[in-house]
Amino acid sequence: MTVRRSGSPHPPARSLATAAGILLAIVSLLLFGLPGTAAAATTAAPEPTHPGQDWAGSEIAKYEGGAGGRGITQQPSLRASVHGVDVSSHNRNVAWSTLWKSGVRFAYVKATESRSYTNPYFTQQYNGSYRVGMIRGAYHFATPNTSSGAAQANYFLAHGGGWSKDGKTLPGALDMEYNPYGATCYGKSAAGLVNWMKDWFATYKKRTGRDAVLYTSTRWWKKCTGNSRAFGRTNPLWVPRYGSSVGELPAGWGFHTIWQYTSSGPTVGDHNRFNGAYDRLRALANG
Repeated sequence: MTVRRSGSPHPPARSLATAAGILLAIVSLLLFGLPGTAAAATTAAPEPTHPGQDWAGSEIAKYEGGAGGRGITQQPSLRASVHGVDVSSHNRNVAWSTLWKSGVRFAYVKATESRSYTNPYFTQQYNGSYRVGMIRGAYHFATPNTSSGAAQANYFLAHGGGWSKDGKTLPGALDMEYNPYGATCYGKSAAGLVNWMKDWFATYKKRTGRDAVLYTSTRWWKKCTGNSRAFGRTNPLWVPRYGSSVGELPAGWGFHTIWQYTSSGPTVGDHNRFNGAYDRLRALANG
């Protein structure tokens, strides 16, 4: 009978099984990452491919506008309201002095989208509106499937979305509307979208002290958030509706703050009315 010596090149079966288990674990880490990271890796969407074509109302007009989303061609007759516009890179260099002479007194300017895009015309639009005397603010076009709410709020703040108590700067706005790149609700559940927005708003408020404005349509809000009431008490509502009245509001709001009544105004940009007199607009800016 042959006795195997210590140090034999043939390890016992248990050692082979252990080695195989270790090798399998290493291969799994290489393929799938650490536990808990695989889901995040598979759910994150690529960064936007045409952010210059996305602005407040660009998708609302497609789904809800009718007649190309132009809405009414004349300013609505509203007592104690202020005329405003919103612009983005598709408006290029804006003739702010012309808009001022036409009665426009406030503006919202797209600053960012997701966590990769900044409006190349932002400086001309944001500073230009300020120089002619307008009260202006910046907004962020949300893509909740590409990164967290906090990440996108911080990106917005780093690229023009800040706030200062100078009487001329409106709180930042979050644009929540139909996904221009796929699934209407960004592949998220109603609770998932609400939590994403809570993350964005909390981050913005922590860094600025202000509750940001929410831009959204009632139809999209009902479809994608289940008509959540989570933000009505804290976040001013900027609602698009291209008709002769604001119509039904999302749940939680008893009134709107800004009404976007057309997506292609007679001069430039989308046209809006602030729901109140000019001194109330100044109060919103001052916080």
